[in-house]
Amino acid sequence: MPKCLYCQQDNPPGEAECDNCGMPLPALSDGAGERRQRRFMWFCIGLTVFCAVMIVWLPRSIA
Repeated sequence: MPKCLYCQQDNPPGEAECDNCGMPLPALSDGAGERRQRRFMWFCIGLTVFCAVMIVWLPRSIA
């Protein structure tokens, strides 16, 4: 059941407007959560690879 962002009223599926306040309901995007999670995973992998390369590449100081 989509929830209105303005009045927090639950609405029946398939409705375009809130039954309580008449404001447009948010459109459901299929797979948005999965896409966001996949993007975050690739960001973490990229950051890990970047850190590993910097550890190897940066000069070490001999003290």
